[in-house]
Amino acid sequence: MMRYDVAIIGGGPAGLNAALVLGRARKTVALFDNALPRNRVTHASHGFITRDGVKPAEFRRIAYEEVLGYPTVKHWEIAVTDIRRTEDGFVIDTPAGEEVQAGKIILSGGLREELPEIKDIKDYYGKSLFACPFCDGWELRDQALVIISDQPHAFHKVKLLQNWSRDCIVCTNGTAAALDAEQREQLAARGISVIDTPISALSGNNGMLERVHFTDGTSIKRSGGFIDPAQIPNLDFKKALGYETNDTGAIITNEMGKTTAEGVYAAGDTAYVMPSQLIYAAASGSKAAMAVMADLTEENWKRL
Repeated sequence: MMRYDVAIIGGGPAGLNAALVLGRARKTVALFDNALPRNRVTHASHGFITRDGVKPAEFRRIAYEEVLGYPTVKHWEIAVTDIRRTEDGFVIDTPAGEEVQAGKIILSGGLREELPEIKDIKDYYGKSLFACPFCDGWELRDQALVIISDQPHAFHKVKLLQNWSRDCIVCTNGTAAALDAEQREQLAARGISVIDTPISALSGNNGMLERVHFTDGTSIKRSGGFIDPAQIPNLDFKKALGYETNDTGAIITNEMGKTTAEGVYAAGDTAYVMPSQLIYAAASGSKAAMAVMADLTEENWKRL
């Protein structure tokens, strides 16, 4: 088995930026990625300087072209099935039965989303329904919007969206507890309607929302909006590696991405870097790579 200085599990913006930093530092890097990024459903990514409006596939193409330009970085387009800790590092097992050794591990597998159980919602997600106002609020500016959320932070999202459109209706999809009495009073005072009736379906054409339909037979006309999908970590090597997580399942790290487990680092949404944007994830990947470099430098210095 070839031994690498670092194995990176996850090739999104966090993992790719970590690989870039480490490749430029002349470290051997094993980069694993299953090629299923969370943002693949959206038409474009925003808020990343020099790449505003880039298509997710194009962002990945450019990133991989840059990263793999460094000869010490090797890429596997597969999912990692198991990681084992050894006396001097880690062994990564692949579905093909291959074993790869590494001295350090960076976990950057990101999140997967579970959308609300609403008929045909997948047809609209990433086209006229989105999760992040900072990412897609500009494209929906001044439109008639719906906020579909049964989460406690629904009220904050409504307030935030007032920066892009004042025509908003909140739908709790049958979860009235998402908003308390005081919040409802504040919304009503500003002319923002709240509908607690469960949503039965959405309708529109080619992914562009036109109406929201409710179980009582009523409907409202809306041209876009925002939802709160459940976000679930893609990676779970807690038992094998011994790191700690918070109550959402995100890996706990220090400000540089070091976890509570020796030799293990985490970056991007895996470590609950918020807001969940490309630029934040990429920056966290850079920091994690620098933390790895600091530790490798000290270890090598002692050996010398």
